Amino acid sequence: MKKILYFSAAWCGPCKTLGPIMESLSGQINYEKVDVDNNQDLPIQYGVRNVPTLILLDETGEPKGRLVGVQSKESILNFYNG
Repeated sequence: MKKILYFSAAWCGPCKTLGPIMESLSGQINYEKVDVDNNQDLPIQYGVRNVPTLILLDETGEPKGRLVGVQSKESILNFYNG
């Protein structure tokens, strides 16, 4: 199953804006929130340099796309549904 890795941090202002948008999509998309301060391996593995970052993984776990910064609900849905 494809999913989005949602890289975020508690101190990140734009992340606080994106958080409620992601939560509103929880029934429509599959995503996993990654706190970059508590989990430093995944950001390194995926080359995440800014938060918030959304990385779309396909069914095999391969990255298929990336969005950086605050996104609208519509753009996230389009990104996920491709």
